[in-house]
Amino acid sequence: MILVSSCLLGNKVKYNGEANDHSLIKRYGRYMTAICPETLGGLPIPRPAAEIQDGDGHDVLAGKAEVKNAMGAVVTEEFRGGAEKVLEFVQKHRIQVAILKANGPSCGNKMIYDGHFCGKKIEGQGVTAALLMQNGVQVYSENDLDEDTLQRLIAMYKEE
Repeated sequence: MILVSSCLLGNKVKYNGEANDHSLIKRYGRYMTAICPETLGGLPIPRPAAEIQDGDGHDVLAGKAEVKNAMGAVVTEEFRGGAEKVLEFVQKHRIQVAILKANGPSCGNKMIYDGHFCGKKIEGQGVTAALLMQNGVQVYSENDLDEDTLQRLIAMYKEE
């Protein structure tokens, strides 16, 4: 089983109530299980955009940074709680691979927004991506995949 950000499969769970449809991922969606860490953490749809302040997901998990939304409210606990629920699911089902939405404060695997709500990205991981990586899960984003790579991942981790 491969874990995938729910928004990539066309589910309208993005902060603004939209989806991030990805045609390749949707084509192979039957091999994936969809999650949205932010909604699992109790955040509504829609919700104000959120970004990690002064660090990345690893810093949030270590208590050195926090997540704030565009209105200035601290939503760190919702992000941590959602990430922990995703990790529980991953461990329960022995999931080894996740495909998460690039750049987001939960799901970014290489880059995230810089915390100033200006569209600038920095190197780092979102809270869920960081927690999964710390626990041995291979985390990809939609930007890391082509059809051959996705087919290879599915073949490696397809349930018998």
